Amino acid sequence: MKQLKQIHPLGWNILIGTIFGRMATSMSIPFLAIYLTQVKGVSASMTGTIIAVSSLAGILSSFYGGYLSDKLGRKKVLLTSIFLWILVFIGFGVADSVLSFFIMNALNGVCRSVFEPTTRALLSDITDQKNKLLIFNLRYAAINVGVVFGPILGIFLGSAKTTFPFYIAAAIYTLYGISLLLTFMKTELASEANETTRISFREAFHVTRKDKLLLLTLVGIILCITGFSQLTSTLPQYFAMSPEIKDGARTFSILLSLNAVVVLIIQYPVVRIARNYSPIRSIMLGNLFVGLSLFSFAFAKSIWMIGLVVIFFTVGEVLLFAMMDVLIDEISNPDMKGTYFGAMGFTQLGNVLGPWIGGLLLDSYGVSDPAILFGCLMIITLSGLPVLLLVKKEMEKKATIIKQHVHV
Repeated sequence: MKQLKQIHPLGWNILIGTIFGRMATSMSIPFLAIYLTQVKGVSASMTGTIIAVSSLAGILSSFYGGYLSDKLGRKKVLLTSIFLWILVFIGFGVADSVLSFFIMNALNGVCRSVFEPTTRALLSDITDQKNKLLIFNLRYAAINVGVVFGPILGIFLGSAKTTFPFYIAAAIYTLYGISLLLTFMKTELASEANETTRISFREAFHVTRKDKLLLLTLVGIILCITGFSQLTSTLPQYFAMSPEIKDGARTFSILLSLNAVVVLIIQYPVVRIARNYSPIRSIMLGNLFVGLSLFSFAFAKSIWMIGLVVIFFTVGEVLLFAMMDVLIDEISNPDMKGTYFGAMGFTQLGNVLGPWIGGLLLDSYGVSDPAILFGCLMIITLSGLPVLLLVKKEMEKKATIIKQHVHV
């Protein structure tokens, strides 16, 4: 309770805004794959490409967005990106052609990849070191509170059959943007644009490019996210196409909500245990859970079996994402928080590769041989383990060097 009282007003604004923001996006974006294939008649591979372009655009813009938040200040970047994002949601509502959906989802990726790293960098700025694990996990919990209700609302609003829910998302983000603007007006930030204003974009890119630990971390997390991305790309298409699963869209929405509920239930006990170990150990174990559970989907036919696999998958998700922000905060240059969190946007390559690979596998094998489909996805996901092991070794090496310097 004492720690909660220490949370900055902007921190509370972001946490509450995250709940409603994720509710808005999870009642619309995850159903886009079903809408495109079932209503618009778009092929699975093309649908995968449209879903993936959001992350591809994010990759190209996230690092620069994070750098700008260091250079120009969090306030300017946050407010600009959220109000542009509102226009994108309206664009989804009026979109009709494959090209228009492609463009809107690309712009969606740009806005998200600038807004999200900046919020994380801001939370890091305004939170004491002892409370950072708490604030990052409250943010993760807020995301999942939103995702509990979003898919259910999506089903009631017919998100698999219409783009109307995107207008509701625009309205919710408008309120979020106004609340941020008002809170910024009432709150003073200690250092809106610090010493990093002296660092050029080229210098910032050079610093991160030379950081071997960061690069290895990015590669390992890319492979983790490639597997995790199947939850909202390949799985909804597989459920909709499989003759053995009745009412795939409804099943998918139930499982998304189950996923979020399980996160909320297990997050605290899992994080309580995981905080006794290094963040990288948690991420490695999470990768293993996600990879094995993906393969298990090949043999789960009943709603109960699928639900059990989703629970197993969710444990892996919590192990991955509960510690990811903590890991990046730990390895980042203190004067370049926004840039390092922005560099995490490169991990969205996993959200590009995941839907694309899943779409290709569905086009090649369909749903008649799910063992091949999910077996391939498992192998790709688990290939992240040896890379994460290298990250662990690099972190241990860095810790040893720091200790030696302290003793000297």
